[in-house]
Amino acid sequence: MASFRLIIESGRTERHYWRDLWRYRELFYLLAWRDLLVRYKQTVIGVAWSVLRPFTTMVVFTLVFGKLGRFPSDGVPYPLLVYAALLPWQLFANALSDSGNSLVGNAHLISKVYFPRMIIPATALIVSLVDFLVSFGIMAGLMAWYGFAPTPALLLLPLFIVAAMLCALGPGLLITALTVQYRDFRYITPFLVQIGLFASPVGYSSALVRERFGELAYHLYCLNPMVGVIDGFRWALLGPAFAVNWTGFAVSFGISAILLVAGIWYFRRMERRFADVI
Repeated sequence: MASFRLIIESGRTERHYWRDLWRYRELFYLLAWRDLLVRYKQTVIGVAWSVLRPFTTMVVFTLVFGKLGRFPSDGVPYPLLVYAALLPWQLFANALSDSGNSLVGNAHLISKVYFPRMIIPATALIVSLVDFLVSFGIMAGLMAWYGFAPTPALLLLPLFIVAAMLCALGPGLLITALTVQYRDFRYITPFLVQIGLFASPVGYSSALVRERFGELAYHLYCLNPMVGVIDGFRWALLGPAFAVNWTGFAVSFGISAILLVAGIWYFRRMERRFADVI
């Protein structure tokens, strides 16, 4: 008969936490697959919701800012200007919103079994990435409609996709931990996302900020980490009309890195208390 040894050692979980993230990768895949099924299983039009949301937003922005406000579009059709920015924004916003409520929605798991809790908010990135890939089909259709051929810069698009996901992961971990402690954040997060939509260069080009408010204001504007990501998307998809300001992108990426470290630190600090307060 095989014998087993149960080892109880203080601090063992802390020392092996990152190794456990890899060991529990199958749980990560299962939770991501479950979230995808839950999102689309009992919907009338299923995965088309991933297309309707950004497409409808593009139409509204085109009518309000493009037609009524007459915002400049830097020589490209205004719908392309907006949709190229909505792709990374929806990826960021969906991941942030879904991760914020993820631990509360999985309270039954957290209170019963051990696994690295960071797996749960991380699955929101995968679900949001699938939505992004579905929505990207509309961008391809718009580029074909307006006769825009992709440029070699398109090869760098995965870099900006990863940057958008990193932008969401840091704040997502912070909001996830705060939502467990303070349930008010379930209502604060959608409000912050709504403000961020207009504070980011979605309905306009970031060059407009530099043109109207000056270089200093533009660099302060780049403290919004999504500015560099959106500029990168437009450059990769629409070509040299939207040249990337790599200094601004570096600032945005640096802020994302700081938020990621802060998010991991705070999440790990609060993680041991999740089962008690959730």
